[in-house]
Amino acid sequence: QVQLVESGGGLVQAGDSLRLSCAVSGLTFARNTIGWFRQTPGKEREFVATKSWYGVTTYYSDSVKGRFTVSRDSIKETVTLQMNGLIPEDTAVYYCAATAAIGGRDETGYDYWGQGTQVIVSS
Repeated sequence: QVQLVESGGGLVQAGDSLRLSCAVSGLTFARNTIGWFRQTPGKEREFVATKSWYGVTTYYSDSVKGRFTVSRDSIKETVTLQMNGLIPEDTAVYYCAATAAIGGRDETGYDYWGQGTQVIVSS
């Protein structure tokens, strides 16, 4: 059974940092691309960042580039999203997702999803 579990969300002030983690089980971690997405009520699900197979390719959305960093830990089989310089616009439920394909920015390319973790950034 494939399972992805996000953790690390919370309520912070603008300018603070959070570190989200995605624990992956039930699939071969190194052979799957892991992506981060976020969604706010009334908005479409938005791509945030991704690390591809074996971590060889990294993509960031323009809105988080320079502030967020995605990394893979092959030992713990987790993917971390380090979020620095948070702004209120970052408020959303954050999801991690997995695909055995190369992956990318399109949510339709991902096969498995976590339950999400809430991030609220106050001004």
